[in-house]
Amino acid sequence: MSVSIIGVGLHPFGRFPISGREMGLIAARSALADAGLTWDDVNFAAGGSRDGGHADALVSELGLTGTPFMSVYNGCATGGSALLAATYAIESGHAEVAMAIGFDKHDRGAFASSAAEYGLQDWYAEAGMMVTTQFFALKLQRYLHDHNLDKRLLSELIAKSLRNGSITPHAWRRNPLSVDEIAEGTMVNDPLTKYMFCSPSEGGAAIVLTSTEKARQLPYPSVELKAVEFRTRKFGTFEVFSPWLAEDITKGATVHASKAAFETAGVGPEDIDVAQLQDTEAGAELMHLAECGFCEHGEQGDLIMSGALEINGRLPVNTDGGCIANGEPIGASGLRQIIECALQLQGRAGDRQVPGDPRTAFTQVYGAPGLSTCTVLAR
Repeated sequence: MSVSIIGVGLHPFGRFPISGREMGLIAARSALADAGLTWDDVNFAAGGSRDGGHADALVSELGLTGTPFMSVYNGCATGGSALLAATYAIESGHAEVAMAIGFDKHDRGAFASSAAEYGLQDWYAEAGMMVTTQFFALKLQRYLHDHNLDKRLLSELIAKSLRNGSITPHAWRRNPLSVDEIAEGTMVNDPLTKYMFCSPSEGGAAIVLTSTEKARQLPYPSVELKAVEFRTRKFGTFEVFSPWLAEDITKGATVHASKAAFETAGVGPEDIDVAQLQDTEAGAELMHLAECGFCEHGEQGDLIMSGALEINGRLPVNTDGGCIANGEPIGASGLRQIIECALQLQGRAGDRQVPGDPRTAFTQVYGAPGLSTCTVLAR
């Protein structure tokens, strides 16, 4: 892959008295300013939103230049899918400068997903399984049992994320909590307490891309996108919005996407200096650590309790607090991960800057009904 990031922009995550589209515009204009460019310089854009409006309609404010703008939606992997489309445009030679934009503005409470939209019958929703808190809890119960993991590890992960969020200016949840406070919170779906879930939120994110050759000619440092890999579920995986479970569970989409990303980039999990992993709830980060190859299944306790995942650890994970501290505006969340990694690699992450001059980074998202996008970045 020969694509580099030359500009990033964020609208803070949380709750705001403006529309999702406005947040997307603020992020897009910020990214263009960061790159020293204008919308007139952009040859292709892709973007997405679940509830915030049509991404392609942003051209009304960005500028009616005729620039191709593709709207995408792939659940939590929407931002990653927009990034993939933008990188394809550059690699194919159809664009010299491209943008990926994501934004959203969700109602309070759990996502109101329709069973019919996922090809499911009404009984699945009537049983409560379209409420993802129930699915994630069931999957996590089985995982903890099968791998003999202490559920207190979940509270440790959340405490780490909230500590990181407390020093992240654009994060929503800025108040750290103790491990005991998290563990003793109101139970939502056993073993997950109310503090162990992210919340649907609002925000915007945007990235400006160009060819690595062109990026090297610019007077400021860029970040190379070494790999972007996207995979969907295979037969036998244990997935959200799936009404059955195979007798023999097979590897999920994250396993295949992360493996492909490392192979494309020519590096391994052991080479990564900072990572952002999908953490819609505490169990997601726990499982994704192993699915992405950073440890074996059942060995997460050593990473967590040793401090390896802290900002000053050997593998800092979710340095901006992840979805737990930022919430999840679906269209923007995956791009937020990539922006955080770019800032870390450029030394621009402020109080949460990973020490030791990080040079490689990794991101992973997982979305319904069983898809994943993974990236590798380097400088």
